[in-house]
Amino acid sequence: MIRTVTATRYVTPLREGGSLPAIVEADDDGMYVLKFRGAGQGPKALIAELVAGELARAAGLPVPEIVFVELDAELARTEPDPEIQDLIRASAGLNVALDYLPGSVTFDPITEKPRGDLASGVVWFDAYVTNVDRTPRNTNILMWHRRLWLIDHGACLYFHHDWGADTGAQSRTPFARIKDHVLLPFADALPEADRELAGRLTRDVIERIVAAIPTVWIGGWADPPDAVRRVYADYLSARLEARQVFVEEAIRARSHV
Repeated sequence: MIRTVTATRYVTPLREGGSLPAIVEADDDGMYVLKFRGAGQGPKALIAELVAGELARAAGLPVPEIVFVELDAELARTEPDPEIQDLIRASAGLNVALDYLPGSVTFDPITEKPRGDLASGVVWFDAYVTNVDRTPRNTNILMWHRRLWLIDHGACLYFHHDWGADTGAQSRTPFARIKDHVLLPFADALPEADRELAGRLTRDVIERIVAAIPTVWIGGWADPPDAVRRVYADYLSARLEARQVFVEEAIRARSHV
């Protein structure tokens, strides 16, 4: 179950993110990194954040808690920056956020040496969800309390940017961009990760996660909301069944590291 909180205070923008996420305080006294529905990437980035993040958690990978955040346009009144005012107003309603990890630092592949099984699991997962955004230039990994945490999955599932195309064919692509993955040099147990993680992502698990996509994010699409959710579930299930293609690509890419 995904909790829903209400934003009570806009704290500060995180300007290193292309979609201008922000740290906000919520009515449960928690602090969260909010991803705005009204940002340039639109609701599909929020869908990818939710679905990929929860799939990673179901696979046993470390992801901060994901919550839905109700955002009131009135919060814009206290912000002096016109760009932020516009973003808040455009995002009024339901958004998504990750638990804020205070004191965390960006993962550095020079100083941090993650375990091979963990690195292999992350590489396998990112090939599965076609994550184009876990590179040395932009790792989207934090170190917090000496643990690795995965964040920022809005660039995953890029098949949905070509909605209406043959999702069966898209599910069988090898994902060549895995060669740029920041953890690929440490991923020395990819076949083992494949057996372990794939076993955790059953059709029931996939459908449960996809069912959490809010209707307000997909209600204006050409297909009815239930049909949209079914496309996501079918694609993710088909990609899992065809995973040999992307696993072999990852193993081949690692042989050239």
